[in-house]
Amino acid sequence: MKNKDKKIWIYRGLALLVVIAIAALMFVIGRGHTVYFDNKTVEAKGQTIEAPYSIEVYVKGEKAAKLKSGERGMTDTMGQNFNMQLVVTKEKGGTSSRMNVSLPIPYNMDGVIINLPAMLAGMSPDDYLSEFIPTPVTETDVEEVITDETEKLMDFQDE
Repeated sequence: MKNKDKKIWIYRGLALLVVIAIAALMFVIGRGHTVYFDNKTVEAKGQTIEAPYSIEVYVKGEKAAKLKSGERGMTDTMGQNFNMQLVVTKEKGGTSSRMNVSLPIPYNMDGVIINLPAMLAGMSPDDYLSEFIPTPVTETDVEEVITDETEKLMDFQDE
């Protein structure tokens, strides 16, 4: 009996370790995030950073967004590291510059907003990364139009 009990506890311990290892692995590589890209003028630390005319964002070789000044785009990604390629055009008709960007996504954020002009200006992640918090949509009161279809049926006036 003792030998059988030891085997059971060993198998249980190994099964628990496998489950813990899978959970840790999924925590690191399996978490999904929605990443929003802002191409908006930003004011931080007493300076104003103007948005470029156009920024094209490529993720995994595919175009995720083409943002004019003041626009926002988005993509979904898995994992904690985010890689993208940016094609930046500073002014209309100007030349474009291409750059690769790799940045970690904070564990505590599901929706992340990246302000691209602030990031390109070399600001700290605290200045260009923020959490996307959706605002609840309130239903506006819709006026109901009530029509009385029986109005003529109950009219007993003399004709």
